[in-house]
Amino acid sequence: MGGLFEKSAFVLSILGALLVLEGIPYFGFPKAVKDWALMLQDMPERTLRIMGLIIMAVGILLLFAIRYI
Repeated sequence: MGGLFEKSAFVLSILGALLVLEGIPYFGFPKAVKDWALMLQDMPERTLRIMGLIIMAVGILLLFAIRYI
């Protein structure tokens, strides 16, 4: 049972770290975040999808590298 708790704690730790990183721009640069959000409205959906795909691929590669390298 300890293994399940350890894995859950690890996942929650990663989620917490992600939330801290996600909050930094909003706290430090709220005006820039607003300007960037307005710029996103003008971007084509295809561009946003490609950006999302690239970000997810980089995330998967990082997770793979941390886990197996």
